[in-house]
Amino acid sequence: MNAAPENVPLVICPNCGAEVRWEARSKYRPFCSERCKLTDLGQWAAERYRVAGEAVSEEAENKT
Repeated sequence: MNAAPENVPLVICPNCGAEVRWEARSKYRPFCSERCKLTDLGQWAAERYRVAGEAVSEEAENKT
């Protein structure tokens, strides 16, 4: 990717590692593309990613 002006930060795509300019026209930020964004969403939907926390009992889960 081309060098960004100093006032535009670069972030790393969490899916593929590509550099992404953090600006309004980078519509998939922090991802580099729609493909990377949807791949990440699919990982969450398939429960391959988890947020750390305390275990919830099945009984407590059914109350909500």
